[in-house]
Amino acid sequence: MVNNPVIWFEIYVQDITRARTFYESVFQVKLERLNSPDIEMWGFPMAMDQVGAGGALVQRKGVSSGGNSTIVYFTCADCATEAASVTKFGGHVHRDKMSIGEYGFIVLAADPDGNMFGLHSLQ
Repeated sequence: MVNNPVIWFEIYVQDITRARTFYESVFQVKLERLNSPDIEMWGFPMAMDQVGAGGALVQRKGVSSGGNSTIVYFTCADCATEAASVTKFGGHVHRDKMSIGEYGFIVLAADPDGNMFGLHSLQ
């Protein structure tokens, strides 16, 4: 592989308004409505000319949220900062900040729909 293997992610939710508020509040970003027929999608800020994966919150009839086996890790300056916001905005921290050795630190958390996600930082 010559590129990073992950190019996109989708987080399925049941209440798109609640999910948008949660992720915008925890990460202090503004999500943007994406044009997609039959699916409501709100994309995270992304730069097409930069390395890394773009992605969106997705509400689609017949697709449930939570209980998945995929974890998306969001990069942070210090993952403890975003972790402190998770509970405040309706999610919960599953695993507090922990060292992963030379690769930095992670936090495992869940959003209000039960989707597990990770926070990663080098400090």
